[in-house]
Amino acid sequence: MAVISRVFAPLLLLTLAVAAWDVWVRLDDTPAWFLPAPSAVGRSLRDDRGLLAHHTWVTVQEIALGFAVALAAGVLVGVAIDGSRVVERALYPIVIASQAVPIVALAPLLIVWFGYGLTPKVVVTALVAFFPITVGVVDGLRSTDREVLAMLRTFGAGRWRRFRLARAPSALPGLFSGVRIGVSLAVIGAVFGEYAGSKAGLGYLINISSGRLLTSRVFACVVILAALAVVLFAAVAVLERLLLPWRRLVTEER
Repeated sequence: MAVISRVFAPLLLLTLAVAAWDVWVRLDDTPAWFLPAPSAVGRSLRDDRGLLAHHTWVTVQEIALGFAVALAAGVLVGVAIDGSRVVERALYPIVIASQAVPIVALAPLLIVWFGYGLTPKVVVTALVAFFPITVGVVDGLRSTDREVLAMLRTFGAGRWRRFRLARAPSALPGLFSGVRIGVSLAVIGAVFGEYAGSKAGLGYLINISSGRLLTSRVFACVVILAALAVVLFAAVAVLERLLLPWRRLVTEER
């Protein structure tokens, strides 16, 4: 029943929003180039499905590669920051300061440095998704029960064994929280990279379609991007339930 309500409630809200959108467009006689009706967006999704599928696949590749880089880097940097006070003092401020750099300003520079290929989009995507994963790992490692660590020391467990038996499992909830946020931001990062300069991808398609006043196609791209973010977020949530079943039980008890 809880699962049905979680699915039904957003679908109901989305249906009401689309219905209100449709009524507003029809009553106000809004021009299609300014705000197309939902039916026009649906027709674009149907008629342009080949074009949309091609550009969606390009964006999905950028998201997957960029997020993979962000995940690997976030875990490594998070473990390094937690493991050494010197590394924390040297690296953590830089990681935080990196979030103050506007990606919109950085993306064109990456195009200049790396060209119009896949590399600058992967870098932008990784930069956007990297921070929440790193913070999640650091917070998760620091939430390890000190009594458990003391008990492992008493039994003669070395640093690696303490990390494997206590610290790593303790960090998993924080890691998954960061991954859920990071994978959603990765979609935005890929589009930012395509906006700065590209030859394919949904961001590129939005750029050229808006310039030609093909607003229904722009909305179709936005719908696909939103669906991608929801699917990726849900996939991470399912993976978390499979790998951390005990966390679901604790959450339900609360």
